[in-house]
Amino acid sequence: MACFTCVKGKVAGLNVLLCVGKRENSRFLRHLYRNTNVRVKTLGTLRTAQVSFINLNFSKQQSYTAARAMDTKDATAEEDGCDADSAVRTNRGKRKNEETGEAAKQGNRKKHKKCGKQLRAGERYVPPPQKRNPGVSFSQEHFAETSYYFEGGLRKVYPYYFDFTTYCKGRWIGKTLLEVFKSEFRAESLDYYNKAVKEGRIKLNETPVDDLNIILKNNDFMRNTVHRHEPPVSGRPLEVLVDDGEVVVVDKPASLPVHPCGRYRHNTVIFVLGKEKGLTGLHTVHRLDRLTSGVLLFARTLEVSKKLDAMVRERQLEKEYVCRVEGEFPESEVVCEEPILVVSFRVGLCRVDPKGKESRTVFQRLSYNGRSSVVRCLPLTGRTHQIRVHLQFLGFPILSDPIYGSSAWGPNRAKGGLVGMSDEELLEALIEEHRSKESLHLLDLPHEEVSGKQGRKTECIDGAQGHSDQIIAPESSGVACDDISCKLTQEKVKAEGSQELHKSTSSAEIEGELNGAHKEKDSVSDEDSRTAKSNAFVRDNLCGECKIVRPDPTEKDFIMYLHAVRYKGPDFEYSTQMPDWAKEDWLQD
Repeated sequence: MACFTCVKGKVAGLNVLLCVGKRENSRFLRHLYRNTNVRVKTLGTLRTAQVSFINLNFSKQQSYTAARAMDTKDATAEEDGCDADSAVRTNRGKRKNEETGEAAKQGNRKKHKKCGKQLRAGERYVPPPQKRNPGVSFSQEHFAETSYYFEGGLRKVYPYYFDFTTYCKGRWIGKTLLEVFKSEFRAESLDYYNKAVKEGRIKLNETPVDDLNIILKNNDFMRNTVHRHEPPVSGRPLEVLVDDGEVVVVDKPASLPVHPCGRYRHNTVIFVLGKEKGLTGLHTVHRLDRLTSGVLLFARTLEVSKKLDAMVRERQLEKEYVCRVEGEFPESEVVCEEPILVVSFRVGLCRVDPKGKESRTVFQRLSYNGRSSVVRCLPLTGRTHQIRVHLQFLGFPILSDPIYGSSAWGPNRAKGGLVGMSDEELLEALIEEHRSKESLHLLDLPHEEVSGKQGRKTECIDGAQGHSDQIIAPESSGVACDDISCKLTQEKVKAEGSQELHKSTSSAEIEGELNGAHKEKDSVSDEDSRTAKSNAFVRDNLCGECKIVRPDPTEKDFIMYLHAVRYKGPDFEYSTQMPDWAKEDWLQD
């Protein structure tokens, strides 16, 4: 029985092969009769022609199968995300590049419909996000946005138009632009945003928005053009101590931020060096707080930057500071090793806490004048506000410290780490104290909190919250325009660019104006000052800052008595002179 089954199977297989052979033979004969180019004279010629025909058909079948597989692979890749400008593939897996002239232009307008899912009727197309180049630094194009002027010993910036840009965040997808402005960008009223839309200042994917009720989609690119005011800073010249081709070392004045952040852009060390000294493409090695003065180091090249970064990580660099603190500091050396915890990145608020990061600072008193002490500080670790927090913990806060010298910490100002309130309560008390004194600008808060338009309580956060989400103009304490002085329109300023507006003041002029501020006989009259401002200020009809006149800050607002006096490595050392307030006989006014 098994034998019979085996034979039956073999017969069935032979029948299948016979049927296939008959079919191929019939196809060959049909081809033979139709093709006049084939001549059959012998049986051998017939067999050769038949074999060639079968092989040809088999190779065609293989090519067709491979082409189909490539088409399937390409279609899958296009579904995942394809560029609207990419070439269209044919059914054989090759690129179709024959489109020229008007046909190519018309095809480019419709290609995004062929890529991935086709758009439904009324659906809005969103272009793919552009790749960002993290290596791009600030250039002359950025420096020419505006220029400086000097008044009353202060460095000021002429107000200018600026574009805040951002891609749609995940939490915004499906919301209207109106909802996003209402919930997250409350520095301006909804009436302002509606007026900005009418003037074409708000764009989505580089197209002016005509309705704030438009629903945001993933990868939407938002642009908001604003009239920007910057707070004034100290007019003291930025002195370059060293520029040897590898590093640039400067003596940073107090009140000047290192790099653009928050409300500051042109009034920063990076921009001053670029605009006045022609130093661009610098790499930041370390940073100093805005109110801290002293030695600041930049690398000229990426290689030098990496070398210095490695020294920082391996703690091969020594930093020395001097400060003036309240009270009589102990004569003997004091070492503080209390861990430091960041309470709020928004304000830059820290405190001593067991859950914080390991920190170590060595202090040595240099002098005491009966009311305050000059102390040398050697931070052996690099925590945020390390010197300021440790001195507060020891009971000797730095003079004029707007955060750690504040009474918001309680009667003992957190001496010994005793706060007596939650982090949220502490942060709220600190903000309220400065709001009552009209000194919120000292905390470098976001615009909505400084202007009092914050709708909800400030929250303490565990992670860093940068300013990249902010697409509204930050608040400033700059000088307002008068009605007579500002007559240029936004379009004229952006299109033509006044030479008066974009002319950078030389270092000689800066030094002359600063000396003039201290010497009555060389000073510029107030009338001349107003005339100079009137030639450069641009009044904007939507800008709220243009309608406010703010008093200039005083020197006390600019100085926190902390100075970076020395920066030392294995084969280099850079230092500055001791500040005047560090002299033994100095008395605070």
